[in-house]
Amino acid sequence: MIRSKENAERYNWGENCDGWRLVDETERSIIHERMPQHTSETRHYHLQAKQFFFVLSGCLQIEIEGSINELREGEGIEVIAGQRHRAFNSAGEDVEFLVISNPNTRGDRFEVEQEEGT
Repeated sequence: MIRSKENAERYNWGENCDGWRLVDETERSIIHERMPQHTSETRHYHLQAKQFFFVLSGCLQIEIEGSINELREGEGIEVIAGQRHRAFNSAGEDVEFLVISNPNTRGDRFEVEQEEGT
């Protein structure tokens, strides 16, 4: 079956962000996500899942263990299990990206308290 935003399960998360579950299996998930300008998610980690973020359009910032990485269209980065991270969009336009997780992150997301100055 051909998958796209038009026929995938859609959900809303964070600060008016969208996600489309393109693949939702026990051992992996592939999600197409959209973050509007000036939005962010909370810092968190996964005990089991490693993830790969790949930017389709726009510019995405990902903080991994306190280090900020800026990804542009056609670039990606891996987050290994246990690393504290968060995605955010400080740009003036929406960003769309894929999040590929292995295994699936359902039940494997743990929020981290915000530290001072973040």
